[in-house]
Amino acid sequence: MAAKDDYLHFVLEQLAPLGKITSRPLFGGHAIYRDGVVFALVSRNTLFLKVDALTRERFESKGLAQFNPFEDPKAKMQYFAAPADIFESEDGLQLWAGLAIEAGQRAATKKTAKKVRTKVDHA
Repeated sequence: MAAKDDYLHFVLEQLAPLGKITSRPLFGGHAIYRDGVVFALVSRNTLFLKVDALTRERFESKGLAQFNPFEDPKAKMQYFAAPADIFESEDGLQLWAGLAIEAGQRAATKKTAKKVRTKVDHA
């Protein structure tokens, strides 16, 4: 098994207590889902957690790197590297992954609401 597959397997195993955790390939890495909602990415043997307006400051204040799948600095995505100690305690995992799961749920809710509005507008 390749090193990146080992890391993905480790991450999925660590996140399993949080619910139904699945993954699928994305941007040369993997998107991580809980109950069908994306909340994290694994790329270059790094776990990146989803952020939004409510959680971004917590990640930035710790100096965590923002995910950038391309060389273009404008192409940064709404994911930040997880703190190095995220898997050292259940509380740390619950806190940081919980923030990402909540951000993912808010994004999914917005996306669903936008689709409903678009359908109503075109009806």
